[in-house]
Amino acid sequence: MSNDSGRLTALLSGVRFGQFASVGAAGAVLDTATVVLLTTQFGVYRGASKLVGAELAIVLMFLINEHWTFAEEGAAGARAFAGRFLRSNVVRAGGVLVATAVFVVISGLPVTLPVGGEGTWLVVANVVGIGAGTFVNYVAESLFTWRVTRGV
Repeated sequence: MSNDSGRLTALLSGVRFGQFASVGAAGAVLDTATVVLLTTQFGVYRGASKLVGAELAIVLMFLINEHWTFAEEGAAGARAFAGRFLRSNVVRAGGVLVATAVFVVISGLPVTLPVGGEGTWLVVANVVGIGAGTFVNYVAESLFTWRVTRGV
């Protein structure tokens, strides 16, 4: 099997993607809670709130993915760990940009929800944005952060 074929098989791993999505759900909860709290309780601009929430979620998701989703991938040691952490932040920048742009556009629409008001609309907009960035993040994390070569 060629290296490209092995990488494709690894990317198509349903188990690994399921783990990645589960970890992403935890990150989404932290991200969304941060966005709503900072925006509605502290008056922070929604775009800035999104970036803070995204970075907190990235750190949480990296740590869980490091020890669960991609536990069998990557070299051991503090230097390798630090390298993966830095690469994770860099490669997730694309997903964060997508998620933030979608969030800012959707949250800025003149929509009134019958339940929950602004807080609920922020949650809806953030979840849609996170969904838009998930595929970019999965592929980039798999290929560049942990450099997977085999399926689970």
